[in-house]
Amino acid sequence: MNFNATVSLTTPPQDFEGDSFAITLAPLSLDRVYSLAEDSGNGAVVVMSGTVRDNTDGRAVECLEYQAYEPMALQVFRQIATEIRRHWPQVRRVVIHHRTGRLRIGEISVLVAVGSPHRGEAFEACRYAIDTLKHNAPIWKKERWADGSSTWVSIGECDRTDC
Repeated sequence: MNFNATVSLTTPPQDFEGDSFAITLAPLSLDRVYSLAEDSGNGAVVVMSGTVRDNTDGRAVECLEYQAYEPMALQVFRQIATEIRRHWPQVRRVVIHHRTGRLRIGEISVLVAVGSPHRGEAFEACRYAIDTLKHNAPIWKKERWADGSSTWVSIGECDRTDC
């Protein structure tokens, strides 16, 4: 299924028991996010981990710095979970955690996990979650280049799926 990665914030998001959303300065834990997505009714947990890489478009990156408008970003995360339940009603857990602050090469910037009875819907819902987050969440990153220069960009400005 292909879905447009636009979330309408006109419908209030519904909180689902067991879901977890966070914006944090602390390092993200793959083990913790996975365990938050676990449920006895799941047959699959799909996790997407976004990490800081050493280059962008062939240009050497020193580090990234993330900022977020936290109240609105968390609202977007909740709305993503609501939309996931609308399209994939069997999904049992949605976990979206994003890091802020200065991150070094190799550090995790975002973790999205979806737990579901079946792998197909878990994969599709996880992909929908990260793509929608990147287009809608008020999160910005500063790319600090190895040459000392830097550039702020909204993560939603990335046209590529690998941003």
